[in-house]
Amino acid sequence: MEPMSRPLVRALGQGVRWATSLRGGGSAFPGLFMEKLHPRFVAEELGKLPLGVVVVSGTNGKTTTTKMAVQLLRSQGLRVFTNRTGSNFVRGVAASLLAEMDAFGRLDADVAVLELDEAHAVHFVKQVRPRISLLLNIMRDQLDRFGEIDTTRRMLRQVAHATTETVVLNREDPRIASLAEGLPEGTGVSWFGLSDALRPMFPSDDDMRDGLRQVDPGAGDSAVPSAQHPRADVVLEAVNARSVELDVAGTAYEATVDLYGVYNQYNAAGALALALQVLGERADTASLVAELGKVTPAFGRGETITVQDKPLQLLLVKNPAGFRLSLASASAEDYATMIAINDQYADGRDVSWLWDVDFDRLREGGVDMVSGVRAWDMALRLDYDLVPVGTVEPDLETALRDFIAGSGDRPMRIFCTYTAMLSLRKILGGMTHVAAI
Repeated sequence: MEPMSRPLVRALGQGVRWATSLRGGGSAFPGLFMEKLHPRFVAEELGKLPLGVVVVSGTNGKTTTTKMAVQLLRSQGLRVFTNRTGSNFVRGVAASLLAEMDAFGRLDADVAVLELDEAHAVHFVKQVRPRISLLLNIMRDQLDRFGEIDTTRRMLRQVAHATTETVVLNREDPRIASLAEGLPEGTGVSWFGLSDALRPMFPSDDDMRDGLRQVDPGAGDSAVPSAQHPRADVVLEAVNARSVELDVAGTAYEATVDLYGVYNQYNAAGALALALQVLGERADTASLVAELGKVTPAFGRGETITVQDKPLQLLLVKNPAGFRLSLASASAEDYATMIAINDQYADGRDVSWLWDVDFDRLREGGVDMVSGVRAWDMALRLDYDLVPVGTVEPDLETALRDFIAGSGDRPMRIFCTYTAMLSLRKILGGMTHVAAI
């Protein structure tokens, strides 16, 4: 395509984006339009940013960690472009660019911080080499899409090798830690990690399966013995109900992290480590730590919606480790609980991973409602763990209304897969205020 025609294509793309927004959806379609007519659009626009591109990827925590990192950087005065709707494919980034540009095609940003799906990150970094990458973890997630767990590792290895300046790695995940080996000359490594006391709370995928840290043959020398852990720039030392203790380059800090789940408290450590790398000498660590207390949940990731004057939390679950940590974050007796499991492509067709989750924590309080396409599979799984189930109703709207009506005075929480979460938010939007995504 000749350069003179590119402004016209961009303007058409913005028009497509405006038209689809009027119809209440199609967020990635304008990106597909640009992908077809101007394949270099994303690379050219992001290449203009003075502080470059930052990529966040991994199995769990991408959306929340990206949101935290963006807020931290903005608190330090940076103008940050991000794919804030969580559309983490290349065309989703293109659609977000169209939405943020002004009528003259200008993007008001210093740096891009982008959440990218593991598989699509590989395609993205072929077009745009990130300055900094944050790689969070590798867990069994949607194996029907990605195959063996070490396929995901190989994907993230390509992201690490495409990074031009610094790779920020979770030292507690053996497969992520192994990515530090063999990086191109000149690529730096920054680590975030856990204290010895907290490490058992965050098992790796091998720990989840076997109770012991093991290494798959395809993973290389990925196990990192405790005594040989590299020094981390940010260490999560202790967690409390609404606060954490952090060690940042040898200095102790206490921070409020008012997000559901201990996994989000660890995500905060990763977001802080990333922000420190982006900011460099300009970073005000005390101010960044204080800003963590102002972060609110990303949609569906512990997001609280008020319905009939009671709080209802939506908790995304998609693999054994995430579900386990979500269950461990609060007592079942304190909540009315619903579980909604779908098996659409975005959820993963194979839901056998539910058998690797220990549901004993729900035994005392029980589960009030089970719903979704795979409601009966979920109910059977709970039965094997002797968890009492109140009602099984596959239809999400009927289930949600009955669940709310029967919750009494208890706060409510719903563990849900991705497409179930989107459907529930839409239904709730007809009942109460739900933030736009």
